[in-house]
Amino acid sequence: MSDTEDLKKKFWKALDDSPFLFLHLDKAPDTAVPMTAQLDKDAESSIWFFTSRDHYLANGGPATATFAGKGHQMFARFSGTLTEETSRERLEKQWSQIIEAWFPGGKDDPNLLMLRMDLGQAEIWNSDLGFIDNAKMLMGFDVREDAREEHTETTL
Repeated sequence: MSDTEDLKKKFWKALDDSPFLFLHLDKAPDTAVPMTAQLDKDAESSIWFFTSRDHYLANGGPATATFAGKGHQMFARFSGTLTEETSRERLEKQWSQIIEAWFPGGKDDPNLLMLRMDLGQAEIWNSDLGFIDNAKMLMGFDVREDAREEHTETTL
């Protein structure tokens, strides 16, 4: 497995473990908000979000997400395009009691909007350099080359 494929696999696991990120429309970067990514292990080129029809994210379009994993061992920034998800099957698959808590009208709440983010470019950093590299850092050794192997620019 290539370093890039390995980092992508680690990214998806980290996002699954803690699916919280900041999301903004590219035309309004100062409006980033925390969102919960709805994942599907069989659809790694898309993620979903629930929001309301009156939220500015409802406008859709090019968007960017910023992610920091649990323990700050994985970081990512990725872009994509937000569009309304109209599949009832997808809504049923991603629905949970936690989402229902935000939408009292349930799955048919008129203000409910499910967005799909079709993913594009990403930059991923794994800051968990391992025991040996951490020991090197503590002793003042240069670990920049080792750290380069824990970073990639790729397409999701």
